[in-house]
Amino acid sequence: MDVKKNSFRAWLLAARPKTLSGAAVPVMIGVALAWVDAQQLHAPGTFSWVAAVLCLLFAFIMQIDANFVNDYVDYARGTDDRATRLGPERACTQGWVSADSMKRAIAITTGLACVAGLPLILFGGWDMVLVGALCVVFCFLYTTHLSYMGLGDVLVLVFFGLVPVCVTYYVQLHTVTLQVVVASLACGLVIDTLLLVNNFRDRDTDRTAGKLTLVVRIGAQASLWLYLAVGVAACLMGLVFGLHGHWMAFVLPLLYLVLHAIAFLKMKRTWQGRALNAILGMTARNMFVYGLLVAIGLLL
Repeated sequence: MDVKKNSFRAWLLAARPKTLSGAAVPVMIGVALAWVDAQQLHAPGTFSWVAAVLCLLFAFIMQIDANFVNDYVDYARGTDDRATRLGPERACTQGWVSADSMKRAIAITTGLACVAGLPLILFGGWDMVLVGALCVVFCFLYTTHLSYMGLGDVLVLVFFGLVPVCVTYYVQLHTVTLQVVVASLACGLVIDTLLLVNNFRDRDTDRTAGKLTLVVRIGAQASLWLYLAVGVAACLMGLVFGLHGHWMAFVLPLLYLVLHAIAFLKMKRTWQGRALNAILGMTARNMFVYGLLVAIGLLL
């Protein structure tokens, strides 16, 4: 791919726009839950679209920041190698973005995320500072240490499930319900399918690099079935919506389950190599479909 160094296209590719659905889905679900509950409490005035937009903006910028950190650190460590890499090409490794420019970009996006998140203090109190600080710290720890220890899946569950869904809800209604917690865990499981495919594809190179992901630890066959199981579990956890009178939020995501099963079967047939990048794309699409269907089901 011919990309001019430090060009707009280079930075767009470095930001990995396809991954932004992982930032959008938890906020989407949190906003839908908060909106519906505000209406049921006959307190629609408690819902703030400004707070909702700030949550989404913070999530987007933090996702880009995490992508930049991952790009730079893996390049600096030599984990990304042009000859052996199976996944989508990375900016620093390909020479699209210089290492020094990437370091400056990481500093800028980290600062922008803090600027976007700081006004949430007005809606959720000073606890939002702690939440934001943890997001920033673990954004760096994920690539530098925790992903190498096989804790990536746990972090996805926390920072793409529990934290964004619960915080998005909390800044609106200043509480968190059992339904919100279960919904956040289900969301985290769905988004973890993306990490599972990524690590399934890279299992051999990760093992060589000493990166002990969950896939490396439990093996390819078990990981394949885990990919299917977490999607099924997420849909079953949607029963909590029905128990709270939102049956469509349980029924509609069953379409996601069909798409997820199709991706599983293709993943099983493909098994290894660059062809798994197509499954990665399918999984990212399915993830967004899940969030959209849950949100629509809640609002109906």
